[in-house]
Amino acid sequence: MNKKILIVAAHPDDEVLGCFGTVARLIKEGYEAYTLILGEGKTSRDEKRVVENKKDEINILNNEIRKANDIIGIKKVFLEIFPDNRFDSVDLLDIIKAISKVKDEIKPDIIFTHYEKDLNIDHQITYKAVITATRPVEKESVKEIYSFEILSSTEWNYPLSFSPDIFFDISNTIDLKISAMKEYNSELCQYPHPRSLEGIELNAKYWGMRVGKKVVEAFKCVRAIK
Repeated sequence: MNKKILIVAAHPDDEVLGCFGTVARLIKEGYEAYTLILGEGKTSRDEKRVVENKKDEINILNNEIRKANDIIGIKKVFLEIFPDNRFDSVDLLDIIKAISKVKDEIKPDIIFTHYEKDLNIDHQITYKAVITATRPVEKESVKEIYSFEILSSTEWNYPLSFSPDIFFDISNTIDLKISAMKEYNSELCQYPHPRSLEGIELNAKYWGMRVGKKVVEAFKCVRAIK
């Protein structure tokens, strides 16, 4: 039976920025992959959260999500609508239950999710909810958890603490990652902003240079039961 992967991301495009090169590679190697995006991704710039005022933008973003995930062969995307950059206004238990529901449905072997000390509060809470939803009890399906960095969040927190110990060579899938990010036209920024196509490629080269490869994605291993 093929191993299953679940990406748990706080916002649309986090899944691409965090691990799409690696997951695209693993899909090519026979893994089955799913994405869960917890936040609606559009209301944080408003004084008050009024989802109805953002319906058109959210619909555009949801279309971008599906196109981006289709590019690398994600089998299914699960969408929640927790308030953008306001996860701390929601009971943690509600977020844990949303993750548990998807986890129980697909029974993943591996989870990729956020780094615990990102600047973004939603990323921090997502990490905590994932760890809670995957307590290592006897019948827990998840045996490996890896946390990823998000450009313009992980490196913007101080003091810097992201110290990866797992590196995936994405030489054959960096193009798929870039193509997926291009689908997020409403989220892309212009270089020198880190969340740009150039920023993504430079970051992959930066980590690659550190481990003797051309381009890699870097992760912190949270738990691996072998």
